[in-house]
Amino acid sequence: MSIFSKIKGAIFGKAEAAERSAPSTTPASTPAPAPQKDVAASAPQTTPAAPAPSAAPAPTSAAPTPAAPVDVMASLEATAKAKGSDLNWRTSIVDLMKLLDIDSSLANRKDLAKELHYTGDLDGSAEMNIWLHKAVMRELAKNGGKVPSELTD
Repeated sequence: MSIFSKIKGAIFGKAEAAERSAPSTTPASTPAPAPQKDVAASAPQTTPAAPAPSAAPAPTSAAPTPAAPVDVMASLEATAKAKGSDLNWRTSIVDLMKLLDIDSSLANRKDLAKELHYTGDLDGSAEMNIWLHKAVMRELAKNGGKVPSELTD
């Protein structure tokens, strides 16, 4: 599993679990109407009938609605509060990974940098870490997260 997938799963998984535990507000699907009796089929036929054109099957349910975007900031704030954490996850990739219980070692950050196509030196510099944090937030936004612009710019 990729490092970004672990980050995404740690943030989105908690939000999806909370969503699943909330009562459903979607209406139950309505049953399909009963087929109507074909009067022509019950009348005696004197000539061979042409095969009836087949009707397209009726859809059994409406198209799935896209899930609401996950509020990344709220999810991370709730995690920090639950852990009693004072980590600086808003700007630090190391603290973000620690908050999510993901190994924040240089080796893992190098792997994450490669995943996200970082082109600078993979030396763990402040430049690399700042870029990583913003890139992670941008990727979360691309993948259905609601991320404030101050975390992506």
